[in-house]
Amino acid sequence: ADPMTKQKVLAIIPARGGSKSVPLKNIADLGGKPLIAHSIQSALDTISIDRVIVSTDSPQIQKESLTYGAEVPFLRPANISEDNTPDLPVFIHCISWLEHNEAYVPDLIVHLRPTTPFRDVSILEECILKLGSDPHADSLRVITPSKEHPYKTWSEPKHGSYLKPIIESQIFEPFNQPRQQLPQAYYQPGYVDVIRTTTITSLNSMTGINIIGHILDSTTVLDIDDYQSLLFARYLYSNSETIS
Repeated sequence: ADPMTKQKVLAIIPARGGSKSVPLKNIADLGGKPLIAHSIQSALDTISIDRVIVSTDSPQIQKESLTYGAEVPFLRPANISEDNTPDLPVFIHCISWLEHNEAYVPDLIVHLRPTTPFRDVSILEECILKLGSDPHADSLRVITPSKEHPYKTWSEPKHGSYLKPIIESQIFEPFNQPRQQLPQAYYQPGYVDVIRTTTITSLNSMTGINIIGHILDSTTVLDIDDYQSLLFARYLYSNSETIS
């Protein structure tokens, strides 16, 4: 039997109410729906995903998420809904809430950020399958070719000191080399992460050590982090036949 059939797959969409750049960004309008609805829909359309849970501290986001078919069985505590809260405590909270209240423990977690609205369901499916069929892997992360090469990045200059590259390299003056001479670098745009539940609960990590890289070559992944990118997303949405 296919090992994937026995695996329980939970999508978690973290969506706090606070946002400095765009107030209540996660439910800002995109194509006549709140932003988060696009991620909920992608998750619901992905056959391998059994459950879709939104973790939010906002009753307003909770209401919108329920309307579009996600489960929101709790409101997230304020102390893990701050500007600087990392993902890990948010995911640990959700996983342990489900275990204690429903005796439900998924095998795989699909992390969908609401700020990345345009996803291809077949890619999500492929990513879940890839991690599910590699027992040695702790997680999977989508990566895309990096626009800015890390060898051309610098540390913040301290007062009165000269520039220092952030990465020491064996290549002679890599910051003066054409891109083609440098090793291809990849960036994690936040399209999707698939994580083994035990990676979060036992290794206390969102990735673990063995991370599968799923390369998206041509896709420009849109991440909405300010009003400008929201406007751009609206422009793409209204001008594209391919984005559903």
